[in-house]
Amino acid sequence: MANLGSSSTSIDASTSTKESSNHEARAPFSDEEKTLIARMYNLVGERWSLIAGRIPGRSAGEIEKYWTSKNSSNN
Repeated sequence: MANLGSSSTSIDASTSTKESSNHEARAPFSDEEKTLIARMYNLVGERWSLIAGRIPGRSAGEIEKYWTSKNSSNN
């Protein structure tokens, strides 16, 4: 029975860690990530979740925000 309580606490702790990491500032995009985003955008367009699937640790929203801000200054 003690193991069940311990297991539950571990799950709760990992969930809390994931939730708090979503609110932390992320590292800037690397040159490799920027290149990959541009190449993928040219191939698949605004399919942000597909592009995010190729870049570990980046969300579709984060990539879309980067792309939009990068290209809004070029208009």
